Amino acid sequence: MKRIFAFLTTAIAVFINFTAGAQQNTDNKSLLWQITGKGLAKPSYLFGTMHQICQDDYLWTDKMKTSLEKSEKVCFEMDMDDPNVMMEVAAGLIDKTGKELKDYFTPEQYKLVQQYVKDSLGMDITMFAKMKPIMLQTMMGLKEVSCNNPVSYEENIMKTAQGDHKEVMGLEEAQEQLSVLETIPTDTVIAKLLEDVTGHKQEGDDEYKKLIAAYKQQDIPALYKYITASNSISDDMGQFLDVRNKKWIPRMSKKMEKSSVFFAVGAGHLWGDNGVINLLRKDGYTIKPIK
Repeated sequence: MKRIFAFLTTAIAVFINFTAGAQQNTDNKSLLWQITGKGLAKPSYLFGTMHQICQDDYLWTDKMKTSLEKSEKVCFEMDMDDPNVMMEVAAGLIDKTGKELKDYFTPEQYKLVQQYVKDSLGMDITMFAKMKPIMLQTMMGLKEVSCNNPVSYEENIMKTAQGDHKEVMGLEEAQEQLSVLETIPTDTVIAKLLEDVTGHKQEGDDEYKKLIAAYKQQDIPALYKYITASNSISDDMGQFLDVRNKKWIPRMSKKMEKSSVFFAVGAGHLWGDNGVINLLRKDGYTIKPIK
């Protein structure tokens, strides 16, 4: 579960379909798409990110770089350079039920988790005492992206935007992303966390490798298939993808009216009947892959 979040949501990471024939078209294999039509004065761009990835797997082509340079503004899932957003995320991750983290485990289980956090993360579990369990679960995922120094597309793109004095925007408020995380039952989070702590995570590791391979091949149909086939996050993937995607389209339209925008969102949002690409086409835009 924890590693799939690299494709679906930015909140905690920041804080620390077409027809069957169309889906098999190799022209659709791209992480970068150009958006034109519907009266746009200038083209905008849609790019699928991973919120954490190993440097050796980091893919950034000349055309990706050029598209970012040509864009006048940059838009992420959230406005990452707004300190108020980060404060809202931090506040939203505090457990307000009156429970502490240890209350979600038996004493024996908590000892295992405590030792794991110390050995694998190099942290004292008391740092998470007042946090919701999903915070620890996702933090474990960010620390275990199979390399010591993972990188973030969002951070790198934002640094470039700031260096070029481009406005940075967001498609969602912090509370919207936090609300999505709230749809995951706490019992599910605890169960998956214990699986990771006790070493029963080979299936998750294999799944993550498939996701990385698909991402590096820019195969967003395969990436979408792997994500939606997984039941490790939630029984209702619509809350993570479809509902949010539909909210984004009018917001994207408004931002693109007068400016060229480089939209950078989790790659899992791009494909599918209710993926951003298809929804933009349904809304009257012309959207094509950039190789």
